[in-house]
Amino acid sequence: MFASPVATRSLRNAEGLNQELAQLILQREAEPYRNPNPTHIPQREVFESNFDMFRWPEPCVQTLRGFMMESIAQVVAQLNGYSAEQMRQFNIHNHTWFHVTRFGGSFVAHNHPMASWSAVYCVTPGEEVADRRDSGVLRFLDHRPGSNMFLDPANARLQVPYNFGHYSMRLAAGQLVIFPSYLVHEVAPFLGKDVRITVASNCWFTRPAQKFPRASIQGRIKQIFQA
Repeated sequence: MFASPVATRSLRNAEGLNQELAQLILQREAEPYRNPNPTHIPQREVFESNFDMFRWPEPCVQTLRGFMMESIAQVVAQLNGYSAEQMRQFNIHNHTWFHVTRFGGSFVAHNHPMASWSAVYCVTPGEEVADRRDSGVLRFLDHRPGSNMFLDPANARLQVPYNFGHYSMRLAAGQLVIFPSYLVHEVAPFLGKDVRITVASNCWFTRPAQKFPRASIQGRIKQIFQA
């Protein structure tokens, strides 16, 4: 009851692509590419880009776009029971951006309104700190208000999937995490001496006849679910 799906997928042979992405992203860690209207309090240790990354023409970006959009579409099809023919009737829209996080950078708990699915791709997780296993982890918070309002021996050790609290993931290079946009999540302070680089995306789906008021990047799902 009230289960929340979280999917993971790893990109095969991602080393070369991630090197190209990291080089490009670090080159664009500059004002022309910075998000001018962040919804959080900006941190000097975290650079957030504009939300138009998948409009960049570079091959490495378009390869990542194909992998992420195809993966999200497959999750949507499986969990909704859509056939390939039904999926071909939809457009997928996205806002996509990158984060570069340096020592001490974090991201406060939040979710993503006005989207149905969100995803995070790890370009590089950064240095792993031996005595701080939570450095830079992606942490999902329990979305059931009051679930831990009373603790006693009868519920303190509930097993998965009935437990409550939070769930942390230390991302690996080439790993993609897909989750419902309503899930509240945060990034713990990164304590490595190098950089943590991720690409995040919010997605929503429409039928061709629908008009959506926001400017968006469109990718036809029919290209993914070709017969």
